[in-house]
Amino acid sequence: MQRMIREAWGKTDRESGDVHPLAHHSMDVAAVFARMMELPIIRNRLETAADARLTDADCQRLSAMAFLHDIGKLHPGFQAKGWPSGSWRGPKCGHLKEGWAFLTLASQWPDHPFHKKMLEIMGWGVAVGPLFAAMIAHHGRPVGQPPDPTLHDWPCLPHYDWHVEARVMDDALHQWFAGAFEPGGEALPDSPRFHHTVAGLVALADWIGSDRSFFDFAAPFDLAYGAIARTAALTALKTTGIDLGQLAARTAPSFEELTGFAAPNPAQTAVGNVDPEARLVILESETGSGKTEAALWHFTRLLAKGAVSGLYFAVPTRAAAGQLHGRLNKALRLAFAEQAPEAVLAIPGLMRAGDFKGQRLPHWRVRWDDDAISAPQRWAAEHATRFLAAPVAVGTVDQAMLAGLQVKHAHLRGSALSRSLLVIDEVHASDTYMIEVLKQLLDGHLEVGGYAMLMSATLGARARVRWTGEIMPSVEEAIAAPYPAVWVAGENKLGAPPDSARPKIVHLETVPSMDPQEAVKRAVAAGKQGARVLVIRNTVSTAVATWSAVQEAGAAPLLMQAAEGPALHHGRFAVEDRRLLDNSVERALAPGKDRAQGGCIVIGTQTLEQSLDIDADLLISDLCPMDVLLQRIGRLHRHELPRPEGFELAQAMVLLPEDGLDRLTAPAFENGLGGWNADGGFNGIYCDLAGLELTRQLIIGQPVWQIPDMNRELVEGAAHPGRIAALVEEKGEAWERYDRTVGGARAAEGMIARLNVLRRTDPFDDSLLFPDSDEKIMTRLGEEGMVLRLDPPPEGPLGEFITRIALPARWSRGITKDDHVAIDRDGNGLILSIAKWRFHYSRGGLAKISSAEK
Repeated sequence: MQRMIREAWGKTDRESGDVHPLAHHSMDVAAVFARMMELPIIRNRLETAADARLTDADCQRLSAMAFLHDIGKLHPGFQAKGWPSGSWRGPKCGHLKEGWAFLTLASQWPDHPFHKKMLEIMGWGVAVGPLFAAMIAHHGRPVGQPPDPTLHDWPCLPHYDWHVEARVMDDALHQWFAGAFEPGGEALPDSPRFHHTVAGLVALADWIGSDRSFFDFAAPFDLAYGAIARTAALTALKTTGIDLGQLAARTAPSFEELTGFAAPNPAQTAVGNVDPEARLVILESETGSGKTEAALWHFTRLLAKGAVSGLYFAVPTRAAAGQLHGRLNKALRLAFAEQAPEAVLAIPGLMRAGDFKGQRLPHWRVRWDDDAISAPQRWAAEHATRFLAAPVAVGTVDQAMLAGLQVKHAHLRGSALSRSLLVIDEVHASDTYMIEVLKQLLDGHLEVGGYAMLMSATLGARARVRWTGEIMPSVEEAIAAPYPAVWVAGENKLGAPPDSARPKIVHLETVPSMDPQEAVKRAVAAGKQGARVLVIRNTVSTAVATWSAVQEAGAAPLLMQAAEGPALHHGRFAVEDRRLLDNSVERALAPGKDRAQGGCIVIGTQTLEQSLDIDADLLISDLCPMDVLLQRIGRLHRHELPRPEGFELAQAMVLLPEDGLDRLTAPAFENGLGGWNADGGFNGIYCDLAGLELTRQLIIGQPVWQIPDMNRELVEGAAHPGRIAALVEEKGEAWERYDRTVGGARAAEGMIARLNVLRRTDPFDDSLLFPDSDEKIMTRLGEEGMVLRLDPPPEGPLGEFITRIALPARWSRGITKDDHVAIDRDGNGLILSIAKWRFHYSRGGLAKISSAEK
């Protein structure tokens, strides 16, 4: 039976009946926030955001304000959530807007029990209002500040007098933060960037301060609890890795200690010599040249210098993140031995920290492979919102972008990320929308004192100037720029390019057909000769058709195997199967001693083209933009390995539209090339026909490429604005009309991004409100669809139990979260019926069958 709680509670456990007084919970959060401000990195970010030094008095005042973040819980309508039924006849309520009402009217109402204290706080300067707005938003969204006129009518009940409880909060505040109320002192910083940073840190403190593994319940209220909370906060921040302690004070490991390689190459050396005052570093170097190792070395050197206390490594795809996760853990163990933090795999649904997997249990608990239950040291790994608070994490670029959009918990993510070196791999792969979001995120990250490193094998001048702010060079100047290069503030710190340690000669052949049969014919012939063949198609449908055609040709044993059967790799698989397929790709195209013998065909889409350490003997690729093609070629002859007879030289076959690209200006769409008008806009995958045509001409005109010596020539020759403009003019009116259409679509994407981004230079006041639903704001335009929850989880076609699967956006229309998913089986997989649609989930992935209506 639920017992009556007579003092204001901040946390309750309905099963056990345990309670944690509101003043105690408020102190837990304030103590964490206060301790975070003592950490040198976080103090630096706050002071940089404020453009002012923070005094001890400032920190005491800010902590005192953080203590009041949950003051709205004093409302009887909130407290009633922990009372027996019938104890409160009024409506139950939340505590965020109620907190604003409490603070607003406390400043206006002389009889208010908190009036005197509020007047003291208001004396700390005009920043008090926006700072309270920031702290009240600790659940992830700004709430505005509409006063509640019914506050005067909060009743005082026989068993609960909120006036008394407000005085308890007042006494505790004065006792625990006495330094905040000493006379004198300067006004608190009135900088929006500072207020936004504080918002994120208070939200992070609330997550930590609400965790019973760090702050167990203690009742009744006791003024001695303040010291207990401060001690627990020290432990919590060290355990979670927010405070790296002695690890951050260690001498940076040598390159050999970190990587196992005897010496860095010239590009890695240049990165290692970058001045730690340089906030942004851009590394351009060919695929397989050790950019990942350069980034890790840069991180450990910044860590040792006290410039950062974390690392977030952002890559384009989940597959790349999964593979890199293992490499990061190995490097961390080499560098830090038993003190090495466990790298978190920042992919929702795949709970991994170090070498361990987690499984979610009831009541917010997690069981880990080593039988740890909700292991505190893996705190950041146990919830996607906390990924960026990990000491080291690797995940998709989308997780970083969530810190730059008007979505729930953006402030927490951004403030947590500010501690870390943000590494964005393959930054060239971003589209217009993503670039706008990433630019806003990066600017905000750098402006509060954060550090970032951008990496690409194929950046190009047009893409580079977006990040450096330099003037666009001419085509000739762009081609003449050294490669590889390490850019800091637009200056190449590497100087002249070094001699290539292992130049790669690639022989390219064009095939005037994108028909799956053409790819199959060549792939099967090569596979039978013992080659490991990588086939990358531009669309899922063409990849599946190619995969099916291999089986129809009687060559199924040559296909990549997963769960004792043929498999392929693309984005329309359940999260549980994606990991299995990632592992299968790594085994099939392993670059070292684990490489299997004999022929094999791996078929996939863009999920296989970036950031993966896989090695093929032959590449078969659809035509795609030059930077993408070079990325795909980067999976070819990546390492010095014995090759089958006939494949000693790196070979790539590029499949082209049979009748050229002219007809696609209509516009029209063919296997990822061109686009179409729909839903009031222009849609496509690779829409830049001029860039595609220049790529086609370069392949035909020069079918032997030397990598990396020709990288500048190839990228600038196909992507420089000067070359694009010249080709469009040469081609005539149809191409000019199409180019204007694409330009308009890109402008629209940029405008949508600018509407969606979170600008930390905007005032944190009642005008700052996020959209009602995060579904309206996405990290990638056109890629967000409904996620089907399968309960109970059925066994899927690859033997894994499937909990959820995402639909493409265009397949999600007319489906709501409340629609039930009916699950049936056929001989090849699962039939999923929802609303009026039916989907088939098999070894080929998710496919739409038809309407379920008769």
